[in-house]
Amino acid sequence: MHQALADFLRYLSVERNASALTVKSYREDLRQAADFFRSQGVAEPERITTRLVRAYLAWLHEQGYAKTTTARRLAAIRSFFRYLHRNGQVRENPAETLRGPRQERKLPNFLTEADLIALLETPSSSTPLGLRDRAILEALYSAGLRVSELVGLNLADVDLDAGVATIRGKGKRERLALLGRQALKALKAWLEERERLLATLQRQSEAVFLNLRGTRLTVRSVGRLVRKYLLQAGLNVRATPHTLRHSFATHLLDRGADIRSVQELLGHRNLSTTQVYTHLTTSRLHDSYRRAHPRA
Repeated sequence: MHQALADFLRYLSVERNASALTVKSYREDLRQAADFFRSQGVAEPERITTRLVRAYLAWLHEQGYAKTTTARRLAAIRSFFRYLHRNGQVRENPAETLRGPRQERKLPNFLTEADLIALLETPSSSTPLGLRDRAILEALYSAGLRVSELVGLNLADVDLDAGVATIRGKGKRERLALLGRQALKALKAWLEERERLLATLQRQSEAVFLNLRGTRLTVRSVGRLVRKYLLQAGLNVRATPHTLRHSFATHLLDRGADIRSVQELLGHRNLSTTQVYTHLTTSRLHDSYRRAHPRA
C-alpha cells in the first residue's frame, strides 16, 4: 500500500501537474483510509473490497465528519483505485459504484455593489500601506482572484498597458485576468510606493504585494487586512477575501455577463462550478418578484 500511494502521489504531481496543496490533501485523505483498512486486517490494495470502503465511510459518519469531508475522501479513494486499475495493479475499482452523502449546496456569500464601494474606499490613500491595501482590494474584486493567486503575482505577470495579469490558478492552470480602470489606477500608485520601499530597504523582490519588510505577503496576512477594512467600513466581518471573488461573479451576472465568459474569468474548469452564481441571481430575482408583484 505504501509504495502504491507514493506512486499515485508522484503521478498527481508530475503527470497531472497538481498543486502541492492538492497532493497534500490526497496524501492525508488516503493515509487515513489506509490506516482504517489496516485496522481491519487489510494492507494490500488488491484485497480492498467495496464492502470495506463502505465500512470506512460508515466509520467516518460515526466519527462525526462533515458530509463534504466524507465525499472528498471517497473521491480520493476512487481516484487512487482508478489509477491502480489503469496500471493493472487491481482487477476492479472498489469505490467506483459508491456514492457519497448528498450535499447541501450552499449559495456563496457576496457583498452588494454599495458595500463593495464602501470597502474599496476604506483604505487611506495617504499612507504606503493604505495604497497597497487599496490595490489589493481592487485587484481581488476587479479580477475575481483567489487570495493565493493574488499573493503569487509577480511583476512580470502584470501588464498595466494592456490591463491584464497572467494568473496561475488551481492545478497550475494559467489564465488571463482583466484589470479595470480603478484597479489599474490603484496598482500604479502602489507600484510607485513599492519601488520607494525597496530602495529604502535596499532589497529586491519580484512579488507585486509586499509587507513593510519587503517580502511577499501571505494568504493569512491578506485575510487579516480584509477583515480589518470590513470592520472599519461597518460591513459583515464574517466575509473573507474569497467573498470579493464571489461578488465579482455575482455582479457580472447581475449585469448581464455571459456565463461562459464568467467561467473563463474565474478559471473554473467545469461550467457547473460557475452555475452556482446563476442560482444566486435567480434566487434574488424570485425574491424581488414575490415582494413586488401583486399576484406573486
